[in-house]
Amino acid sequence: MDTTASTTAPAPGRRGRGGRERILAAAARLFATQGIGATGMEQVAEEAPVSKRTLYAHFRTKNDLVIAHLQGLALSGATLEGVLTREDIPPRERIRRLFELPAADAAPVRGCPFIDAAAEFPDPESAVHSYAREQKLRMVQLIVAVVTELGCREPLPLAEQLAILADGAASRAMVLDEADYGRHAWAAAEVLLSQALQEKKGKG
Repeated sequence: MDTTASTTAPAPGRRGRGGRERILAAAARLFATQGIGATGMEQVAEEAPVSKRTLYAHFRTKNDLVIAHLQGLALSGATLEGVLTREDIPPRERIRRLFELPAADAAPVRGCPFIDAAAEFPDPESAVHSYAREQKLRMVQLIVAVVTELGCREPLPLAEQLAILADGAASRAMVLDEADYGRHAWAAAEVLLSQALQEKKGKG
């Protein structure tokens, strides 16, 4: 991959502020539609549009760009686990919404971006895979907090089970291109939740 800075002057309309934001927006569109691996840095520069000089000034490597993209998603709340921090929503409803894919602007249905990224960077020691792993571990801790709020006495095993169901449903929704596939996993999650809360009442 050619990572040398372009010596060609930017075309009209490419100058000005907001280069980093345009790069990240372009990367998000391309990663969602064609995957991270199939997206080259030059393609991102053209889509932004920015010069290669500007692109590499903000992101020295593609790994840097991918991690910044994933960090932006995590902060935006537009991921599966984003709903878990919504204090304006009752805790049980937060768990239910964990099985609803975030609204997408266009088809096809996409799954969890962190799982997608880890699959495209399979080396567990790679920076992208490591960041994706951190987010999936964070997801479990967020679920632990919510089910603890519901009164579950053993929140960690339940949180792991709910995370598996949510991630699995998101992955199948992507493969099958079926946005509401999570309803099947939620049916199973309801059983787990009800059982956990009944145990709480029985020991209370």
